[in-house]
Amino acid sequence: MSLSTAIRDVADVKVVDLSGRITLGEASGQLRSTVKELLDSGATKMLLNLGDVSYIDSSGLGELVSAYTTARGRSCTVKLLNVQSKVQDLLQITKLYTVFEAHTDEATAVTSF
Repeated sequence: MSLSTAIRDVADVKVVDLSGRITLGEASGQLRSTVKELLDSGATKMLLNLGDVSYIDSSGLGELVSAYTTARGRSCTVKLLNVQSKVQDLLQITKLYTVFEAHTDEATAVTSF
């Protein structure tokens, strides 16, 4: 299953609904281009909804980190929403849970910006 993305606005936050697997190749490239598109349009608040992401490999994890650092360099805040247990485990193993702010409720996440 490849990655699909949908972008929507909630207040002044760009919510990116991701669905599928974030893996080496087309999927990680799609995440990169989606984040770049939002940054180029001037987004300053981005929420990556991982609720329908079933798997992230090391390349996909690297792409999340790259999105985070690129966004910070362009004065944009990136947070995570609905991180599934397998992905949460990966974030804990790699200690990246200390980098990403993650939420389980969209309304709370949006107001946290």
